[in-house]
Amino acid sequence: MTEKDKKKKLLPKELEDLPGIGEMTAEKLRRAGYSEMQQIASALPHELAEAGEFGVEAAKKAIAAATDAVELEFESADLVLNRRKAVRRVSTDSKSLDELLGGGVETQSITECFGKFSSGKSQIGFQLAVNCQVDDGGQPTRKILFIDTESTFRPERIVQLAEAKQLDPEAVLKNIFIARAENSDHQMILLDKAEQFIKDNDVALVVVDSLTSQFRADYVGRGALGERQQKLNKHVHTLQRYADKYNLAVYVTNQVMDNPGILFGDPTVPIGGHVLAHAATYRVYLRKSKGEKRIARLVDSPSLPEGEVVFNVKPEGVRD
Repeated sequence: MTEKDKKKKLLPKELEDLPGIGEMTAEKLRRAGYSEMQQIASALPHELAEAGEFGVEAAKKAIAAATDAVELEFESADLVLNRRKAVRRVSTDSKSLDELLGGGVETQSITECFGKFSSGKSQIGFQLAVNCQVDDGGQPTRKILFIDTESTFRPERIVQLAEAKQLDPEAVLKNIFIARAENSDHQMILLDKAEQFIKDNDVALVVVDSLTSQFRADYVGRGALGERQQKLNKHVHTLQRYADKYNLAVYVTNQVMDNPGILFGDPTVPIGGHVLAHAATYRVYLRKSKGEKRIARLVDSPSLPEGEVVFNVKPEGVRD
């Protein structure tokens, strides 16, 4: 056995093996969402100490040991390309909107739609929740997690969309798991605890409608802005980690406000500032037009050009 193999054998493999972490502390950390060595290695000392209810210095030692145990290495771009080959796309049922997004809402990414009320944000979420369930045999089998922060989820609408696609509404509803977030901390806890469900089930999509509503309500004024942005940043990074690790799609809606500093043109800007602007892979601005018509503009994407399309929100769902 080489020296490298000997050293690797001595490295901690479970949370209980880390210095300063016993069985009780490890259990507290798992309940708080720190279930893997990589999560410990990338944690902030004060956050880990708070989650495990132990000292900051002990947390630093645990993080250092976890960092040694995790193989953090660069990888060649061809391996990244192979991983990207597993990306799937979920159709919105609008050909023009799918084309705007490069073929639909993709897995391993966060797709954000922001806009004023009645712009179609939630409707796209409902449509995706129905569409991504259908497997190659045409049966609704895959699971969806739906975090509802504004009491906007309507099972009646899901029934309507399922019937329009000639699916069994009861089967479709049984595959959608909803949780109502009471505040921003509850919202973060719901997402942290969702990982075990994702591990145990074939989850295709996570919907958060809306991502920023509770953060906006809980942190009021400029004095609370820093803490709000830190928590929001952690929240969206958890979403991205799930998307990458489990090859699922993440769809989030976002509220907007009017920027008084914009004197000419559209003053509408999304909530969340630079934190959300950098975190979302695809950002789509939705606007209501006449009747059933909605306008979607792709404002940010790592690989697609900006563009604008018109789609409809009809009783039977999102359509061209």
